[in-house]
Amino acid sequence: MARVIVDVMLKPEILDPQGQAIARALPRLGFSRVADVRQGKRFEIEIDGPADEAEITKMAETLLANTVIEDFTIRLEQ
Repeated sequence: MARVIVDVMLKPEILDPQGQAIARALPRLGFSRVADVRQGKRFEIEIDGPADEAEITKMAETLLANTVIEDFTIRLEQ
């Protein structure tokens, strides 16, 4: 069994209103050194058998990320 982590983030040129809201709230909570925040998604997927990176990439492109506005990275954990 393999464990795969897929992190999905908005592309840098896409505005991130959730990240901006968090960035504005943090100083009010006493975290004054935060310069910027980008909010994203993390998927942890258990695969039966060995992980096939091409299959995971297809999964991310098809369902997990909107590739028009989001980038994703894949990490395999042993």
